[in-house]
Amino acid sequence: MTESLALAGKLENMVTRKNPLFDTATTLGKILGFLGVSAICGVLVAGLLVPAAAVSGSAASGSIQFFDTLPAELQVDPPSQNTTILAKDGTPIASIYAENRTKVPLDQMSPFIKDAVIAIEDSRFYEHGGIDTTGIMRALVSTARGNKQGASTITQQYVNNVINESLVAADREEDVKLNGGGKGVGDKLREMKLAIALEKKFSKEQILEGYLNIVFFNRDAYGIEAASKFFFSTTAKNLTLPQAALLAGLVNSPSAFDPIANPDNAKVRRDLVLAAMVNQGKITQAQYDEAVATPVTTQVTPARQGCAYATMAPYFCDYVLHLLFNNPAYGDTTEERIKRVQRGGLTIQTTLDPTAQNVAQQQVDATAGANPDKWGASIVSVQPGTGQIVSMAQNTVWLPQEGKFDQTQNFNVDVLDANGNDLNGIGGFQPGSTMKPFTFAEWLNEGKSMNQNVNAAVRRYPQNFPWKNTCPTPTNGWYDASNGTIDLQNSDDGYYRNMTVLYGLKNSINTATFASAAQVDLCGIQGIVDATGIHGGLPSRDETGKITDPNPKVPMTTLANLIGSTQTAPLTMAASFATFAADGKYCEPIAITSVKDQSGAQLPAQSSSCKDAVKPEVARGVAYAMGKVLDEGSGSLIRPALNSKNFPVAAKTGTNDTNGSTWVVGYTSGLATASWFGDPLADQSRYGRNLTVNGQFYKAIDGYMIAGPQFTNYMLAVAPAYGTNPFQQPPSNLLGTAPAPQRNNTPSTAPNPAPSSGNGNSGNGNNGNGNKN
Repeated sequence: MTESLALAGKLENMVTRKNPLFDTATTLGKILGFLGVSAICGVLVAGLLVPAAAVSGSAASGSIQFFDTLPAELQVDPPSQNTTILAKDGTPIASIYAENRTKVPLDQMSPFIKDAVIAIEDSRFYEHGGIDTTGIMRALVSTARGNKQGASTITQQYVNNVINESLVAADREEDVKLNGGGKGVGDKLREMKLAIALEKKFSKEQILEGYLNIVFFNRDAYGIEAASKFFFSTTAKNLTLPQAALLAGLVNSPSAFDPIANPDNAKVRRDLVLAAMVNQGKITQAQYDEAVATPVTTQVTPARQGCAYATMAPYFCDYVLHLLFNNPAYGDTTEERIKRVQRGGLTIQTTLDPTAQNVAQQQVDATAGANPDKWGASIVSVQPGTGQIVSMAQNTVWLPQEGKFDQTQNFNVDVLDANGNDLNGIGGFQPGSTMKPFTFAEWLNEGKSMNQNVNAAVRRYPQNFPWKNTCPTPTNGWYDASNGTIDLQNSDDGYYRNMTVLYGLKNSINTATFASAAQVDLCGIQGIVDATGIHGGLPSRDETGKITDPNPKVPMTTLANLIGSTQTAPLTMAASFATFAADGKYCEPIAITSVKDQSGAQLPAQSSSCKDAVKPEVARGVAYAMGKVLDEGSGSLIRPALNSKNFPVAAKTGTNDTNGSTWVVGYTSGLATASWFGDPLADQSRYGRNLTVNGQFYKAIDGYMIAGPQFTNYMLAVAPAYGTNPFQQPPSNLLGTAPAPQRNNTPSTAPNPAPSSGNGNSGNGNNGNGNKN
């Protein structure tokens, strides 16, 4: 042990974190420093050698008048702590922090760590009142002789850490003064005064607990719990004697005594701590002998903070953070909100179902997990009647990995709710024919029968066609080859004829949707679209670039939007379709059910916000029709698999003009899901044609081909847990009686009546190949 102590002494002279009260560079400076501080110590001796309780006595009152002129303020706020994001069942999703710290009470710490820290840092901790004058005198003498030696007590160190923590929290890192340098006499005097005040206010146990929870141990580990987990993959409560001694030794110089980078130094320092413990009677000689014979080993658990290292659903995690970062309740500025989350020790309970999320992730990975052409796949689902987000997955990884498609942009949400900004983000995709049910819903809303015929042979709507529009918004867009636009098209030539509105929807006929829209109020379609939460995924901006509307309307008077021209997020589509599953009740999607701060106090979260958006009979009619989509129409090729569970499902397929965005959006009574496959790259300009996915060649992809099986497999596994009750039947007046089919003998151009009040421009969306699926 003598040899070990000698080596330790040399090492202590090489590496120290403590300052003398004066920087004594010269002999004169040493003498002046010694005399000056000795005078201060003379003032202190009378009242400060004894515990804090005695400091207030009459004998000491005169001695501390000098210190009464120094500031005694010290706001001991809780130090920065980790924020935890939890799934619905309490499973941890991610940890978010500026400093990796988890607070634990003193009784949840190993007795070894408490004894070790006191033995090496402040052996008279329970005897002094905040400052140790014996230690100060010893340090002064040593300093006067040219050897630097510190004298800060644990209480003083705690004060120093609290001050620095406050400075960091206030974005004043440049003012932080470490124990190892930068402090003047005034700083030390203020530190002493605050230490005395602290000991009057808090018990020794409270101070020791605060110190062990705030002190830095290196390797991004703040506090004893984080250090225990990082270096030894254990808890503060279960630290062994050698482990506790090593961590106690780290406090002096976290870099020099790092057991990973400098294991030899770490062992010397650890053994010095053990020697102090046995000398002070905190451990036996046998315990000491066994501990010093133990090799220095670590079992590292790296600290992984942020959504990139989430245990599941990293993009959902990021979405949750953006909900808080965009919430004024968490601060006046984005920077304040971020700090509140990163340093506030929040516990965020979310709606995510780990079981459903696991299935969703498996499905998108199976669809297009590793593809060099970077085609995207995503699934997001919500619960009808509550709006709770059940799962959110996509086929990319956050951090680059060999052979993986890496992407930090969230495919499923509006661009302002995703990592990045709207200048380089995604903000959804063209929904294609998944927008057709809204025209169908307005048809039913006006009391029309879904089995009424419309003329789906019409492919041109002249500029002055009298669209009915009771809203002030002018009609914007038409299809008329004479004005340079492309004729409205279907995917197959056989569908330019009279047909029922129901037949047109279930087979996704573009001309039938337009023929239906020509007989209803466009303002009514707009009302249903708005009421069910449909909006653009990119914000509106003025000429200066300022955001004027973060959730802009999808204008249905821009006729291309009847068949899905505006980029819309999958989450938006899933929540909108959930309206029909909930008998016409729309619920805004929510992800956060509870937020608590580190004291357990509740902070603003989200709660279900629902409203009656569609008449129940209309919602039932839409469900009936979209059931036919799967039974008989454009989604019939994905229905057989669903039949294996024999539960009711309603859905709509969708594909945009370029085949670069394909969808199935549908629902059971208890779960609504948007399944998407397509081009997620910045400009979304690639054609989904002549491509190979998972070894299969596609001349042109449609909604049922890839997004369809993805939807089916997910719903088969997840939907039964959320309820698969039969949909209620629509009233008979909306069903009507299907007329006999008519032959294709009707004109291809709509009548050219008197000019309308609209100022239509050419269609800017799905007026090309008109895919029906």
